[in-house]
Order: sequence, then structure tokens, then C-alpha cells
Amino acid sequence: MAQQPRPRGRPKSKFKESTAGTMQSLDRALSVLVAVARSDRATLTDLSLSLGVPTATTHRILTTLQKHGFVAFNEDRQDWSIGIEAYRTGAAFMNRTNLVEVSRPVMRHLMEKTGETANLAIPDGAEVVFVGQIETPNPIRAFFARGTRTSMHASGTGKAILSALPEERVRKLLSGTGLVAFTDKTLVTPAALFDDLARTRARGWSFDGEERYSGMSCIGSVIYDEHREPCGGVSISGPSTRFDALRVPELGATVAEAARKITGLIGGQAPAK
Repeated sequence: MAQQPRPRGRPKSKFKESTAGTMQSLDRALSVLVAVARSDRATLTDLSLSLGVPTATTHRILTTLQKHGFVAFNEDRQDWSIGIEAYRTGAAFMNRTNLVEVSRPVMRHLMEKTGETANLAIPDGAEVVFVGQIETPNPIRAFFARGTRTSMHASGTGKAILSALPEERVRKLLSGTGLVAFTDKTLVTPAALFDDLARTRARGWSFDGEERYSGMSCIGSVIYDEHREPCGGVSISGPSTRFDALRVPELGATVAEAARKITGLIGGQAPAK
């Protein structure tokens, strides 16, 4: 069979004059802006080729975006990057969709699916602070009032957050407080804690088996921000009698999925594995 001739020139543009219900010029401008944001830095030629838009048109779009502060041009490197106005626009979205607000529907679904109280916490030094909760209707349940603090090393959300940090950063965080024993099951040695954090990192969820309160267990997973940094954790908690060995892995997977959903809703990204 004769070999087909190799296509030459720039890729076919995805923008059509006949595109119904949209403005081609705005479509192009927004696509250029998104391409700059995703590439961190890009040259005019790279942007033109990747989008299938003529160089002259791409340059006009970039200079217009630059005029309004959405992109910036580096004279030395001759490349384009995202501008301060794009950050302000994104920040306005983040202010509208803050962590506590966007987490509530996910937490409610988590509570309904597992039958356990769902919690939201954020890190503060070597502690986590509980900032949200959806209580289960079960008569026996866990309760953490907003503003309640607990040590990271003895908390489901805390251990989930610690598992996402480099070891040296964990050691620095905990060096000032030490590994305080709250129950006879609290992890009070660095070896025990780091082994537990390694397991948490590998499976995507933590397990607090009566390490803070006797008779109560907790499963947590980390939430990431737009910088791929841990910014919080979501968890379920309840009586240990409902956290038996056969049920825990299924619950853990459910909590991890909730954390992934919240991460996406706040514009966060998990680090590449």
C-alpha cells in the first residue's frame, strides 16, 4: 500500500467562522490565555503552532491581553507568562468558592454514604483546626465544634496532611511539641509515625485507631490547593465498633474520593506520582 503523504504546515485551526453561538475572536483570546497559563511560559511561535492560529493574530491577542494585565511579556527571554489580572480574577473565584463552602455538599454525601460524621480541618502549625462538620443522625457519634484543635500526629486529617509533606518538614513541625501520648494507642515514636505516614501516602487515606480518643476512630484524606500543597483534610469519625478491619478499606477509598472532589472544586491539584 502506498504511504500517505505526511501533512505539512501548521495544525488545522479548531476555530471556525461558522461556529454557532460563540464569538470567534473571544474564543481565540480565551484559548490563548488558557494556553499561556498551562504552559507557565511560552513563546509566540509555540502558542501559534499549538493553537493553529496565525502568528500575527496570536500576537494581536497577546498584546491585547497584556494591555489589560492578563499576560506579561519578558523582553530578555522573549516569552509570555500569565499576568497579575488573571491572578486577581482567579482570586475572586477562590473567595467566592472558599474551602468550607464548597466542601459542604461533598461532606454531606460522604456522611450519607458512610453513615459517619464528616469533618473538615485545616493545618495550623503542628495542629489541625476543625472548620466544618456534617453530623450523622446515628445516636452514637463523634462531635468536634468549630475551632477545636488537635495534634496532627493523633488525628486522621492531621496524619493525612503530614503524609503529603517531606519528612524534614514533618520533623520540623513536630519538634516543638513532640509526640504527646493521648491514649495507649497514640504513635509516640518517630519510627512508628513515619511508618504509618508511608502507608497513608501509599493508599491515599489515614487511619486513626483510637489514637486521640479511646473508643473513637477516624479516617482522613488530604485536600490540595492550586500549588499542589496540602491545605486541609476531610475525614469521617465515629465509634471504633463501626470501624472494623473489613470495613475500613472501603471507607478509606470513599474518604479519599471525597478529598479528590474537594480538591478539584477549589481549583487544587494533587502532586504527580
